[in-house]
Amino acid sequence: MTVGNIESAALFDTGKKGRGLRAIRELSAGEIVFAEPSFSAVVFDSLASQVCHSCFRHQAKLHRCAQCKFAHYCDRTCQTACWDEHKQECGAIKKIGKAPNEHVRLAARVLWRIQKKTGIVSDSQLIPVDQLEDHISDLLEEDFKKLQTNVHNFQEYWSHGRKQHSVDYISHIFGIIKCNGFTLSDQRGLQAVGVGLFPNLCLVNHDCWPNCTVILNHGKIELRALEKIPEGEELTVSYVDFLNLSADRQKKLKEDFHFECICAHCSQHIKDDLMTAAAESGGSKPSAEDVDEVTAFSKACLVEIEKFRLQGNFHELMKLCHECMGKQDNILADTNLYRLRVLSVASEVLSYLQSFSEAAECSHKMADGYMKLYHPNNPQLGMAIMRAGVTHWHAGQIEVGHSMICKAYSILLVTHGPNHAITRDLESMRSQTEIELKMYQYRTMEDAALKKQPVTSSSL
Repeated sequence: MTVGNIESAALFDTGKKGRGLRAIRELSAGEIVFAEPSFSAVVFDSLASQVCHSCFRHQAKLHRCAQCKFAHYCDRTCQTACWDEHKQECGAIKKIGKAPNEHVRLAARVLWRIQKKTGIVSDSQLIPVDQLEDHISDLLEEDFKKLQTNVHNFQEYWSHGRKQHSVDYISHIFGIIKCNGFTLSDQRGLQAVGVGLFPNLCLVNHDCWPNCTVILNHGKIELRALEKIPEGEELTVSYVDFLNLSADRQKKLKEDFHFECICAHCSQHIKDDLMTAAAESGGSKPSAEDVDEVTAFSKACLVEIEKFRLQGNFHELMKLCHECMGKQDNILADTNLYRLRVLSVASEVLSYLQSFSEAAECSHKMADGYMKLYHPNNPQLGMAIMRAGVTHWHAGQIEVGHSMICKAYSILLVTHGPNHAITRDLESMRSQTEIELKMYQYRTMEDAALKKQPVTSSSL
């Protein structure tokens, strides 16, 4: 049942994939297909006192709800804006004396809103939220047991005297959240801070090489076109990071979203060869045995590197990164996944340790590899190039830094738009590096001119 409409997209039956959205007019790269507020959303348990429960901003000093003592807000404005959603939650938390986990809190918010709005909150919402897929029958035994535990905790949490729901219906809501919940990021888009349900976004199907991307901007998700999309073409986003082999992406999609991916990049294993490539020098390649040995060593190193990262033991982490990168040289290509993963960790940690010259070298190699693998307007590519540009800037390599920042800016204008906080920050950096570059070029020309001046008797 279709109950609403979006100006640029329409619901349609895709056939094998079920429901989907398609463009009802030609869309340009960077264009917002639609923006959508959450039907309901909650902050992660681990960040409940560090992130505003209304605008999802990360703040140093938040005001706590005086009633439940759980919810936190930037100020009175945020608290007032969220009260309609929080008042039922507030009473329930006071009743049982503690807040349940984020899954139970989100399910309760969804059901409170369904009761009040019958599952439709705006004219542009295409279907009622409880008509989304739950895939409960596809859940693994372990996941189904977790769902049952959440249903039990929910029944304790749900306010007495209000409309009661069957176990099947509550389970259905939890299934919808598990399959369709969208991770919310903070105001800079750098940290995951919560989870929400966006009914229209849930209708956009997956493709490993999508024509759209999703970002959170000013409390709403925006579906943005990554390229020119002809009228009638299906709108797609990627549910997983492309930087995995096609078989690994298919496995994750099957486990998490319960479908077999048959997109062109998976069916034809596009770019798998680059992601597993061996280095080539002077027309010769290393032996298959050497490649297998270094690949196995890299896999093992990445496990240990992650342990050191969690421990904050950056000295041992970098020692292992250097050893691993040394073995990878002349064996694994610059697009090989394991080389890129080690470079990513190394560049991040070296920047943290303010070893900017070495961090710049690692980030540049990583960005070069990413550009050969990702869609040219992939948001993760844009962010990686931005970090590489900033690292070069901090290393005093202003020309390269400015060039990479400009490249990142052109990508993020498409993926995030000009008004997103990250794009605005990048625009400021672009302007600053441009000024510094002009000053550097002026000094270089001045020095060159002075060196060319002839020696006169007055200067002797």
